[in-house]
Amino acid sequence: MHSGAIDCDIHPGVPDIKSLLPYMSEFWRESFVARGLDGFEIMSYPPNAPISCRPDWRLKGTRPGGSLEVMRRQALDAFDVSIAICNPLTGGQAAVSESMGAALCSAVNDWIKEHWLDKEPRLRASIVVPAQAPLLAAEEVDRCASDNRFVQVLMPAACEMMLGRSYYWPIWAAAVRHGLPVGIHAGSMYRYAPTPTGWPSHYLHDYVANSQVFEDQLLSLVSNGVFNKFPDLKFVLLESGVSWLPGFIWRAVKTWRGVRAEVPWINRSPADIIRENIRLTMQPFDAPDQATVERIVGQIDADHMLLFASDYPHWQFEGDAILPPGLSDELRRKMRVDNALETYPRLMETVQ
Repeated sequence: MHSGAIDCDIHPGVPDIKSLLPYMSEFWRESFVARGLDGFEIMSYPPNAPISCRPDWRLKGTRPGGSLEVMRRQALDAFDVSIAICNPLTGGQAAVSESMGAALCSAVNDWIKEHWLDKEPRLRASIVVPAQAPLLAAEEVDRCASDNRFVQVLMPAACEMMLGRSYYWPIWAAAVRHGLPVGIHAGSMYRYAPTPTGWPSHYLHDYVANSQVFEDQLLSLVSNGVFNKFPDLKFVLLESGVSWLPGFIWRAVKTWRGVRAEVPWINRSPADIIRENIRLTMQPFDAPDQATVERIVGQIDADHMLLFASDYPHWQFEGDAILPPGLSDELRRKMRVDNALETYPRLMETVQ
């Protein structure tokens, strides 16, 4: 029987490109070296920003999340985690070249198998795919899916276009083919500004603006009929925040009732679609106090949607307060184990 929690969002520190060269073809090894790109580091978070790593989790000389041994001690053991899903945040999806992006993503997937999954039986991983090349992304899903330790397909929230567009459907079809959910993680390919009125001046604005990107992408998935085409497909919003969801659902339902003639394929309430096909990790849970937490959870009215996550090594909570106050014992139990097992079918193979 399953005991410890299932952590649905941890971030191993992917090394620089030079460390990934052994996992590339001879062409790409020579290409990265010849272009002088082999010394580049792959960073999605500013490494020295306080939010990138809790002060007591920082290890001098090591990038945040870069040590498996330290991650075992600080996250897996400290939070009684029996399974953790690695979500590598890499630069492969930001490359403008489709083939270069695919080479980087493939190298990251092979690297994480050897250096994390093979060395720690509690770990699982998401398949990093080149979002700039949906057909190549589908091929990478097919390539990696034979290893059941890969339990999810990983995409950044801000891509080259809205995720509901049929352009991305080859990726969704590949995920369905292998029974995998798709994780949409906070982050960007930096093709467009994260706000409707241009680029932020500071990281603070860039980070907070991600919640609006998630709202836009969620409505795109619903209104473009992704769940009509792929009714069994689940999307997990990773590091999206939670408190924006009740108001978003209310507005989506209200507006759909007024303009549903424009989207006749949406033949049931967006609220029902979202509650059936969308999941969210609980870090960060951006609510100031217990009363607000209780109100938000009640307004979402779908306990099965929320997943336990530490977001290690990012700094989203103090001490061991990994879950916000105001959650019932039943909801805590469901979040820690049951909801993840329902969302990630491959995890059931671990639970006997």
